[in-house]
Amino acid sequence: MKLELGCPVACADAPFGELADVVIDPRSRRVVHLVVQPNGRHVSARLVPIERARSAEPGIALDCTVAELEAMDPLFESAYLRLGVQPVADADWDIGIQDVLALPVYQELDGFGTVVDPDAHVVVNYDRIPKHEVEIRRSSSVFSSDAHHLGHVDGFLIGAGDKADIVLERGHLWGRREIVIPADAVASVENDRVTLKLTKEAVGGLDTRHVHRWF
Repeated sequence: MKLELGCPVACADAPFGELADVVIDPRSRRVVHLVVQPNGRHVSARLVPIERARSAEPGIALDCTVAELEAMDPLFESAYLRLGVQPVADADWDIGIQDVLALPVYQELDGFGTVVDPDAHVVVNYDRIPKHEVEIRRSSSVFSSDAHHLGHVDGFLIGAGDKADIVLERGHLWGRREIVIPADAVASVENDRVTLKLTKEAVGGLDTRHVHRWF
């Protein structure tokens, strides 16, 4: 099954949206959940077990209705925090990808011109993912074993044993190409980052093909 980030996702009774991210078990290198969302609306994203999905034309088909999908665990959370404070994960969930939105600083002065509350606040938008798993999105970076930035994750190919080969996107708008990185060539997977066992030169020698886009 090919999991191309951004491809269409349909439920059993109607189209739903797109594949936004995937959630991976970093020890087995297996994709365990899909993050699906109405087009462009990450606040409405849902976490779907990979067993509920299959390849379709185009994109991915789920074995549930839209109503059943919307009843699944929500992913997106938001918190208003002091700068430097992290959201607190609970016993069953970890924090996946985070985006920090800086806010304008409005500071109150006392009668002597001293700032009453000098601590800035930020809005932290983050995804709740199952414990001990990590989240990868289209903009997630891929690094070689010799610390070169190679490009970004474009998707995954799930084959025998449910191991996920990584589809690496390299190049620019007019010269994009895909390189398939075998799962066994992955050294580590963290939130928003993949590190390979291969050097930059070794990756350059792998087969490439043109990028297919759903949009």
